[in-house]
Amino acid sequence: MQAVGVTVVTGKSALWAPDRRAATVGLLMLVTLSAFESMGVTTALPTLVHDLHGEELYSWPFTMFLAAQVVGNVVGGRLCDRRGPTPALTVGPAMFAVGLLVAGVAQGMTQLLVGRALQGFGGGVEMVGLYVLVAQVYPERHRPVVFGAFATAWVVPSLVGPTVAGLLAQYLSWRWIFLGLAPLVLVGWGLVLIVLRRLPAFEPPATEPHRRGLTAAAVAAAIGLAVLSWAGDHPSGAGLGAALLGAAALVPGVLVLLPRGTLRARIGLPSAVLARGLMSAAFMGSEAFLPLVLQQVHGFSPAWAGVPLTTAALGWAVGSWLQPRYPELSPARFVRWGFLAIAAGVGLVTLVAPAWGPPWVAAPAWILAGFGMGLGTSSVSVLVLNLSPAAERGFNSAALQMSDLFGQSILIGLGGVLVAALGPTAGWTPLNALLVALALLGGLVVSRRSDQRS
Repeated sequence: MQAVGVTVVTGKSALWAPDRRAATVGLLMLVTLSAFESMGVTTALPTLVHDLHGEELYSWPFTMFLAAQVVGNVVGGRLCDRRGPTPALTVGPAMFAVGLLVAGVAQGMTQLLVGRALQGFGGGVEMVGLYVLVAQVYPERHRPVVFGAFATAWVVPSLVGPTVAGLLAQYLSWRWIFLGLAPLVLVGWGLVLIVLRRLPAFEPPATEPHRRGLTAAAVAAAIGLAVLSWAGDHPSGAGLGAALLGAAALVPGVLVLLPRGTLRARIGLPSAVLARGLMSAAFMGSEAFLPLVLQQVHGFSPAWAGVPLTTAALGWAVGSWLQPRYPELSPARFVRWGFLAIAAGVGLVTLVAPAWGPPWVAAPAWILAGFGMGLGTSSVSVLVLNLSPAAERGFNSAALQMSDLFGQSILIGLGGVLVAALGPTAGWTPLNALLVALALLGGLVVSRRSDQRS
């Protein structure tokens, strides 16, 4: 299928050529607003659950979003492969905006969780549609620039989102974190709809890959992730039993939802999808507990404990823009360098774990780790699209998102158990050792297998 009015001309702007401006603005608006929503909810959650008298359900706004996102990813992938990106990008952003409105006017935790589920499902459908639209609008040689822009779209929300959300929650109302974003989401949605109208008519594939049970597998995986999240918050015998049940639901779903051979690092696309999961696990699995260590071990305030996370966002942005500057290098090489930078950053930040460790190391270590994520995640996205036949872009883009979710969820859950059982120092140190090993596995083995066609 042809891209929208794209003629590859030397010197043509990758993002701002006349036939791509609406697509670029719409895509970046939707990504940026999703990032603001994510950062805002994290910041305002204590105030939010207190106002709604839902302290005992503190983690469930995240859990509900995550579980619904898994199902949305699968539905979005199926829609894109069968009917192109138009249905996914017509329904997904609209449902996300409705979810913002439902959550913004919530009078109790039940309504809030319904809103979060709508946001997660709509966001999951939307993100897969955005990836497939990138493949249609932008030629292969310009995709690294697009995914670099996606990464940069998270930087401003990472820098100012928590502060803005905190001020809204303190001086106005946490409700404006949801209600203020909804009109802007509709603007981005409208710009994307303009682009969708210019797409050539979708031609269904002559032969569709034989895949059954995707929806059931997505529901099972969503339930498994939700149960694992609960188990991570309840480090006890009951929590351990719940974790085993969650894993029993999650593992079969993962085997269906990811490309065959992913867990065995089969050459080509499966290894590229696995690389995303390992990368997310190594970085997010450590970052989730870094502020806790800085506060409980070194006595930092919440604001100062969040500084390394901000520096990581800057490193991420710089890393994501390097690949487009060197188009002659394979994306897999950037994935390899990204893994190695993450391994170095996670290993270095572990020096902060003991009380005698230098806490100032956290900022440069996490700049390095964020730089590695910028190098790697954008390059993995490029690899997956480049290795995907047109009839499988939806499924593979959904698999990429789910590999990310599965990787970070499993390792954060494991980290929660270790930290709760052993304390911040004794729990975080062996967790980081495992994460360094995963990053080295990704850099030395998986990345080398991802740039070949099976």
